[in-house]
Amino acid sequence: MNQSPFRVFVILFVAIAGILLAAPNFLPKSVQDAMPGWLPKPGLVLGLDLQGGSHLLLEVDRTSIVSQRLADLRRDVRNVLANENGIGNLLTTDEANNAIYIELTDPTQKPQAETAIRGLQNTLTNNLFSAGAGVDELAFGEAADGKLSVSLTQEGITQRMSALVAQSIEVIRSRIDELGTTEPTIQRQGDTRVMVQVPGFGDSERLKNIISQTARLTFHMVYPGMTADQAEAQGLPVGTFILPSQDGTRELLYEDVALGGESLVDAQPAYDQQRGIPVVSFRFDTRGAITFGEITSQNVGQRFAIVLDNTVITAPVIQQPITGGSGQISGSFTTASANDLAVLLRAGALPASLNVIEERTVDASLGADSIQAGFTAGVVASVLVLAFMVIAYGVWGVFANVSLILNIVLIFAALSTLGATLTLPGIAGIVLTIGMAVDANVLIYERMREEQASGKSPLQAINAGFQRAWGTIIDSHLTQLVAAVVLYFMGSGPIQGFAVTLGLGILTSLFTSYTVTSFQVNLWYKRVRPKTLNIQKFRFIPDGTKIPFMKISRYVIAASIILSLLSIGSAVTKGFNLGIDFVGGTAIEIQHVGGPADVGQVRERLSGLELGEIQVQGFGTPQDILVRVQAQEGGQSADQIAVQKVQEALAEDDYEVRRVEAVSGTVSGELAMTGTIAVIIAMVCILLYIWFRFEWQFAIAAVTTTSHDLIMTIGLFSLTGMEFNLSSIAAVLTLVGISLNETVVVSDRIRENLRKHRKMPLPDLIDLSINQTIVRTSLTQFTLLLALLPLVFFGGEALRSFTIAMTFGSLVGMYSSVIINGPILINFGLKQKSDEDEAAEQAKKKAKSADGASV
Repeated sequence: MNQSPFRVFVILFVAIAGILLAAPNFLPKSVQDAMPGWLPKPGLVLGLDLQGGSHLLLEVDRTSIVSQRLADLRRDVRNVLANENGIGNLLTTDEANNAIYIELTDPTQKPQAETAIRGLQNTLTNNLFSAGAGVDELAFGEAADGKLSVSLTQEGITQRMSALVAQSIEVIRSRIDELGTTEPTIQRQGDTRVMVQVPGFGDSERLKNIISQTARLTFHMVYPGMTADQAEAQGLPVGTFILPSQDGTRELLYEDVALGGESLVDAQPAYDQQRGIPVVSFRFDTRGAITFGEITSQNVGQRFAIVLDNTVITAPVIQQPITGGSGQISGSFTTASANDLAVLLRAGALPASLNVIEERTVDASLGADSIQAGFTAGVVASVLVLAFMVIAYGVWGVFANVSLILNIVLIFAALSTLGATLTLPGIAGIVLTIGMAVDANVLIYERMREEQASGKSPLQAINAGFQRAWGTIIDSHLTQLVAAVVLYFMGSGPIQGFAVTLGLGILTSLFTSYTVTSFQVNLWYKRVRPKTLNIQKFRFIPDGTKIPFMKISRYVIAASIILSLLSIGSAVTKGFNLGIDFVGGTAIEIQHVGGPADVGQVRERLSGLELGEIQVQGFGTPQDILVRVQAQEGGQSADQIAVQKVQEALAEDDYEVRRVEAVSGTVSGELAMTGTIAVIIAMVCILLYIWFRFEWQFAIAAVTTTSHDLIMTIGLFSLTGMEFNLSSIAAVLTLVGISLNETVVVSDRIRENLRKHRKMPLPDLIDLSINQTIVRTSLTQFTLLLALLPLVFFGGEALRSFTIAMTFGSLVGMYSSVIINGPILINFGLKQKSDEDEAAEQAKKKAKSADGASV
């Protein structure tokens, strides 16, 4: 109860700083702009699910990289042998082995040929190596039939992909900046992926076209005197290849790139006045202009092909030399597509093809609805919890409420300082914190009541309440923090937002529930000087309750085993209603503008689209419908075509698309594996922590009860058919922390009573411990329900299964901690220590201390 000036300063400083950092986020934009420059600016960013926008996860296409590199290598080998050394050769490509085989027309030139092609070796820098070192991209050898071989090394391919991802990020950033959007997020994920988030940009189709299109522009001379069909029939001339044309035909072109798009310095949409069509005008740099002038001067009367991403856009005849360094590209452009192509050419070509493997698009109106739903749930939960604490504890409840309010302020301040993104699951994490944060205050208050009942003075009871509850608070909060940390590192997107808010809430509640509450109690005690502490006004379970939990446990455990087997059996036989996060495919949320939606009509309209399995169901309000389309065989491009077909089929009936989520089979498999690993890691970490803090019997009992809770919750998903998605994994991991919170509190009291009551029979001692803590358990469980139920009813359909699972799991967690944990401790051989054992342990500790002092 002694409050040092430094401690008071820290509390006031943190509180004022928290208010200053958090408040600007809730002020209107006009007020924010008028704020003095020395005040902090809002740093909290709303996620796409709250403000609308597009999220894309792109992956470098390894196959296209290898194919392109082999094509370039083939050209280089031919040039270095034939053009530079005069060595006749015949080249074949083996893409299965990433190799090129060289058959020499004169075998005696093999040593000369080997020397020449080894000069093509390329050393790629690898950050894993020391400075100046690298990996060889090429491997040279000789095939069984005597042909020379040049192959791409796996290390070289990996390093090239990594470098191409870094280059792609810069090109993507340039393209998005050309669109004029604000605050895009472009991040690298692993060695082969790029994550792009563009808030407020709802046209995902246009965004994908602009981002993922390679836009590799090259200029080739058309092979004269022979069509593509004739070349296929007679055999391709050396150094030529066939490409499709935009008008549906094919062209026979020289492989050599006469001029590359890297020489472009500008590209703009324009309009050809003579033909009345949109075109794209371009301009070369000085070197490109000279090259372009030479080509057109030397090939007057020949056709010159402009190729974009391996498609011939146009192949006009060169009428006269073009020496000005500029020209135009004409094709079947619209005004919008000409503008987009100009954007692509100005930003530069992607160094590699990027495939969209995950797409999430949220309409701005849906984001506004999500904000409203989260705000409503938060306000209702706050009012219920704050009111209940005052009803249950009177003025002590006011102390807890002040700490709780400051706790929420500090969460927003921390999010703002970190520049974190607030998502809808993140709001759920804050609301969940509201219900969980008062747990520490309840633990402290209940310990005070016990200490006062044992005969201590009010001051002694207050001091003992804070001191003896602190260890339990630390244990219970850290077990929840483990789950939050695992969620953050193993989750992605909105789930990480949930983990951040939950983790910050756990850390800030350690400060507010103990330090800030003790500061308030100190001020109150010095002013009031009460002779007795009248802490609790209301309780669900009266003092002196002696429920024989151990006697009824065998029946309860038998029932739990039956229910667990039922859950496992349902999971094995019936399975789960897996979301697209785990099975791949596309989910489309649509809303009927003119009134209630007709599910039957929508199902009938979509049944003839030949898109495979299509699920149509009501979603949220009567106007909303969720359409789920199975993953298409053609990959992400086919999935996008499926979305377009659904939109076109429903457009005439006034249906608007509010949200699109498309996940490829690759990503869905990874998410399923990652979720499983996350649960296992969380369980192992918690097992080790409890083993370290308690004894091994407590650790085994804690993991067993938690496993029981997980099985029951997973059974709920299977039996009810609720959608099991990525948010469900977050619910399961959060339940691990909540369940262990209850278990740790009971276990901590059992451990304390083992020291106090050495001769009491173990079943009686466990009954005593549970009865002593069940008042706290019932109160904290009720406050948690007061926070969760508003999320269930007001949090929106997107969080429905998540919050229902949390509510059910929290109830099961309380039940297992009270009923199942104790018998497991007995069955695993937990024993009471005799006075002699305790004396021996104390003697060992003293001996170690003495040895350390002597050293």
